[in-house]
Formats: sequence, C-alpha cells, structure tokens
Amino acid sequence: MMTHILKSTITKTGMTVLLGKLREQASEGKKKKKKKKPKKKKLEQGDPPRTGLSKFYPDGIYPVGEIQHYKDDNTWRTTSEEKRYQEKIENEDPETTYQSIRKAAEVHRLVRQHARKHIRPGMTMTEIANNIEDGTRALVEESGLEAGVGFPTGLSRNNCAAHYTPNTGDTSVLQAGDVLKVDIGVHVKGRIADSAFTLTWDHTYDNLIEAVKAATDTGIREAGIDVRLGELGGLIQETMESYEVEIGGTVYPVKPIENLSGHSINPYRIHGGKSVLLVKNDDQTKMEEGDYFAIETFGSTGRGRIVESGEVSHYARVYDAPHVPLRLTSAKSLLKSINKNFGTLPWCRRYLERTGESKYLLALNHLVTQGIVQDYPPLCDQRGSMTAQFEHTILLRPTVKEVVTRGDDF
Repeated sequence: MMTHILKSTITKTGMTVLLGKLREQASEGKKKKKKKKPKKKKLEQGDPPRTGLSKFYPDGIYPVGEIQHYKDDNTWRTTSEEKRYQEKIENEDPETTYQSIRKAAEVHRLVRQHARKHIRPGMTMTEIANNIEDGTRALVEESGLEAGVGFPTGLSRNNCAAHYTPNTGDTSVLQAGDVLKVDIGVHVKGRIADSAFTLTWDHTYDNLIEAVKAATDTGIREAGIDVRLGELGGLIQETMESYEVEIGGTVYPVKPIENLSGHSINPYRIHGGKSVLLVKNDDQTKMEEGDYFAIETFGSTGRGRIVESGEVSHYARVYDAPHVPLRLTSAKSLLKSINKNFGTLPWCRRYLERTGESKYLLALNHLVTQGIVQDYPPLCDQRGSMTAQFEHTILLRPTVKEVVTRGDDF
C-alpha cells in the first residue's frame, strides 16, 4: 500500500513539472522575437575623398604628426615638467592651438595620397589642379577665411621648379617624360600646412628625386630650437650634392637651387620672415621655440639657379603694403574682393574667377604696379634641365619637434 502511494505522488509531481514546462514553452512561443538592431555602417572616406574631416573627428582632436626628439643641448625638453605644462596651455589657447595645424595636415595627407595614386600622364594640368583643390575644399570644409586652400596648387614641370599653376584656358597635358612637382597648401584659421612631392614615370630621374627627398629629410632631422639657419643650409647642401644622375650617358651632379629656400610660416602668411637657404651661408638667425617652418628643398641637373619665366598665375596681397589711393574704380572693387576672399593668403587667377570676377586683368596689373599685390612668376632653371622638390612642415613645440605633414606615403 505504501509503495502504491509513493509511486502515485511521484507521478503527480512529475506531471505538474512537465505541464509547467510546456506552459512556459507555449508562452515563449507567443512572445515576439526581438528584432536585431542593424549595425551602424562605419563612416569611410570616399575615392576621391570628399567627406568633411570633422565627421571623422567630432571631438575636434586630430592626429598628431611624426614626433622627433630634440638633440644635443635640447634633449632635456622632452621630460621637462615646465615645458610640458607650457605646451598644454598653448594647445588649449584658441589662437595657438595645434588642432588647426593638425586638421590642415590631415587634409593634406588625404588629398595628396589620392593625388599620388591617380595623377597619370595624359591628364591635363587643369584636371589635376581641380581634383586636388576640390578635395581640399571638401575635406577642410571650406569657410571663407576660416578654412580652405592655403595657396594655389603648384604643378611645375621639368626645368620649372615652382610657382606654376594652370590659368583658365591652359590646355597643357602631363607627359610620360615629365618630372612633376606637386605643391599643396591647406589652411585652418590661417595655419597653413605646406608640403610637396615630385612624381616621374621615367626611372632616369630616380636619383634626382632620391637626392632631393634625402636633403629634405636631412633638413627636418637637423632642424631644431637654437639651430642656425646658415648651418642648416650647409647640411642640406652636403646631402644633395652627394648624388648624381646619368642622363643619356652623361653624368650630372645634383645641385641645390641656391636662390630658393624653405621658410617660416605665420598665420595667414606663407612666408613668415625666416628663410632656410639650400646652401651653406652666413645667416646666424636661430630657429626658436614655437617656430613653424616649411622645410623644402629643390634640386636640379642644371645651373642650380632659377629665374622668373612664363605667364604669371600666382599672386598675393602684400602683407605690409602702404596705403595707396587707387584711381581705377575697377582696381578698388578688385582689391575689396581680394581682401574678402583671400586676405593675405596667396591665390591665382582661377580662384578670382571662382569668386565671380571677370575682365579683371587691367585692375590686377594696376594693383601690382601700385605695390599692393605681388605677382609671383614661374621660377625656372635652364631649358633642358630637370628639377625636383620635396617639402614638409614642422612645428618646434616646447618639448618635441612635430613633423605635422608626415604620412605613410613619404
């Protein structure tokens, strides 16, 4: 009798548990399955790059450039608590913030990386310039004098070393045998990132390019607080002159172009007053803490000296031009447009036309003759020679040297 009751109890208990489980399963079946939230697509830059940089860096903090430590008597700066604090304060100051410089530099990297991959013989110079400048304007999120192109895109070829960009109507086409210098400027709040590289599709000129790149690297490596500009020029010269190029069975030494130079950069002013010549000289001026320099070098298979030659495309309002009464109404109007759109930043004729200016040449020439606007003709070595250029922008911070425009491409 006891055995029968026990079996009955177990059976009832088991049935109760089983029924409970079945009810739970039935209840779960009735519940709606939760829809999985779609994953947010990772924002990616297009090809060509045209998405504003702030979308990738919403906190306003942009990538730091390559860091190089100071040498010799300035090694102490890296660990100095006083200099670290000074740097922190400077970085937070909206007038001197590094973030404007770094944003401009990151735009430069993206634009030039695309340019290096896509520039090919057969393209017109205007097509190349427009592609670079459209990318710059989109990425930097162009806004009047707050952000935009830092200066006209340099596309100088062969014996022409600098200051050529196509004017409207220029139908020049890039050739397979050309040596092309690509000089790009980007600015944010007047802080200009200035960097250049050279492209060639003829291996004959590989040593020329290597010489100039190595000379630029030397200039960057040896630059620093208290370095004398004349001595730095000598180190650049020594590096460049250690190379030679064989062209058609003749060996040519690579010569630094003695009357071109790197330069300091001030807000809204591409040439800030200090120059780094590419040959040894007696300039005792020192680099100083806080200086912002474009270290650029030019090498040539020719004389190693440039002259002005060709149609002008580059212009800039003279920074400290005297007040001159203008007799031409058209010149007054043009100057007003220049002040509004470019301030003291360099520009070219194509940029004037983007602002709606037309039939402006008479007024422009009048501003030049009055000393209010400076024209910058193309700078060329002798015909038949080849020139190359490389350039990066460096910031002499209180603690370290930052090569702001350095990237994986060069």
